[in-house]
Amino acid sequence: MCGIVGFVGPGTCDDLAAMMAAVEHRGPDGSGTYCDPDDPVFLGHRRLAIIDVAGGAQPMWNTSGTVGIVYNGEIYNHRELRQELTRRGHKFSTDHSDTEVLIHGYVEWGEHLPEHLNGMFAFAIYDRTRRRLFLARDRFGEKPLYFARQGGLFAFASELGAITRHSRFAARLRQRSLQKFLAYGFLPAPNSILEDAEKLPGGAALTFDTVSGQLKSWRYWRFRIEPESSWLARSEADLAEELRGHLFEAVRRRLISDVPLGFFLSGGIDSSATLAAAAKFLPPDSLRTFTIGFTEPSFDESEHARAVAEHIGSRHSVDWLDLDTARAIAPHVLSRLDEPLADASILPTYLLSRFTRQHVTVALSGDGGDELFAGYDPFAALTPARLYRAFVPRPLHVLLREAANRLPVSTRNMSLDFKLKRTLTGLSYGPSLWNPVWLGPIEPDQVADFFHEALTPEELYSEALEVWDASGTGSLVDRTLEFYTTFYLQDGILMKVDRAAMMCSLESRAVFLDNDLVEFCRRLPHTFKMRGGQRKYLLRKAVKGLLPREILQRPKKGFGIPTAKWLRSMPPQPPLAPIAGMHMDRVSRAWSDHRKGVADNRLLLWSWLSLQSLDYAKNAA
Repeated sequence: MCGIVGFVGPGTCDDLAAMMAAVEHRGPDGSGTYCDPDDPVFLGHRRLAIIDVAGGAQPMWNTSGTVGIVYNGEIYNHRELRQELTRRGHKFSTDHSDTEVLIHGYVEWGEHLPEHLNGMFAFAIYDRTRRRLFLARDRFGEKPLYFARQGGLFAFASELGAITRHSRFAARLRQRSLQKFLAYGFLPAPNSILEDAEKLPGGAALTFDTVSGQLKSWRYWRFRIEPESSWLARSEADLAEELRGHLFEAVRRRLISDVPLGFFLSGGIDSSATLAAAAKFLPPDSLRTFTIGFTEPSFDESEHARAVAEHIGSRHSVDWLDLDTARAIAPHVLSRLDEPLADASILPTYLLSRFTRQHVTVALSGDGGDELFAGYDPFAALTPARLYRAFVPRPLHVLLREAANRLPVSTRNMSLDFKLKRTLTGLSYGPSLWNPVWLGPIEPDQVADFFHEALTPEELYSEALEVWDASGTGSLVDRTLEFYTTFYLQDGILMKVDRAAMMCSLESRAVFLDNDLVEFCRRLPHTFKMRGGQRKYLLRKAVKGLLPREILQRPKKGFGIPTAKWLRSMPPQPPLAPIAGMHMDRVSRAWSDHRKGVADNRLLLWSWLSLQSLDYAKNAA
């Protein structure tokens, strides 16, 4: 893992140094720069050495000095690509650097390079002959990449805050992005919180002509559910065996490392299956597993993780998160988040990453399993929601919402009142908006009220509606899978894990996002993902016999924390500095109602803390 920065246009090496300092935590093992004030092109790299520790310094150039790269990520098929490129006549200088594979791959395939890659990556390639930059991001956006154009400046970086360090970039909050953030709970690409800046979406690439200033961007890959109807006739055992094979191969690819490696272990099916697969390639007692426990019982899964570790035989370690620890780490974590996020589980994710980094440099995770195999609670709600919409008249729905809002507020994990209120909120809208409304901190009319601006759901959720309308399937389950995989996974889960891990200089690897495994899931009919109310149906079949029966049968809990309870006293004094266009009386009232226990505003209030903690956002407001 690394941090990359660069710019074309006005600026100096001092600007580059300032940008690099902002991503130093992403790469504490070394740094490198390229400064050409005459062109003018500037590239910077901070390195976390994982593969080819001795020979992987960047920026890296080909032997003729015409193609250079700064790169963040891991290419899991780099050995196969190196062999293919060698057969095509390419000569390599390093022993096994995946960075050099990217350089030769660009020379061979040009802008089609990302289509050959199985891995996580964000890179910028400078082609000195063509006088252009080529930027690309992996399929799901595991590795972040932002770019900005302002005046004559084009800048890019792994984190948005690094771009704001350039002396010629004026940071200004984008009000529509603020509104979308409160509607989604994250910022869907290509939106960024700042004017003149964008997130390059996962599966996207761009070229920037350093002479003309012309920018061209495109999607080289999109996640689409395209079920193979013929698979319905295949035996369940056959499909489970094929899935197990893909899972094992995905884990094998991610075990490649020149530094110590371990596993995040929650005790859920995804992380447990990852560990079980690893035990097929490495001695179990050489595997290191790490878990975060919670002192709040309804949120704690540490006993399940311990049971899995004992079953596999891994060397297991547990750290604990309580209110005092949360109070201590929250300001630090939020101030370094770089982009606002409504998900308070960033705290245990950070604590887990910090704890894990004390022992290893790389950690494998089960991220992506819920999105690919219908693991979340809303998938179970789809059929009841469809029946509710068909048979409950609108006036009765309004009465039911009012009655639900009078229920006592509980702070337990996934309490009945929380699930009921959020379900009914989503059902106030059409099926195309159920998922974003179920996830979001506040619903559209509340966003409009916070900004005193007329806003329609279509404006706020335009990205989700575009994916919904472009879906090639009429299935609610498949469309919901596409929503979660395209948006929540990329801009919520993966963003959270990347920031938390990189704050600690830890590399995280998402096993379920392997190209071949994803291709299998795209083609798998949803009846194998959810059947008879059981989610992750085929995945459970695939790992049967590898894991304890109680792990396979237990319901999903989720990596949550007692946010509602903790926010009643944390922080002691809520921060209430104005933020562009938001009406502070609404924010103040939300804090007051939550602390009195008459409302559950956990998502909104955490979103507010997230916004208040971003230094560049304060300056831009």
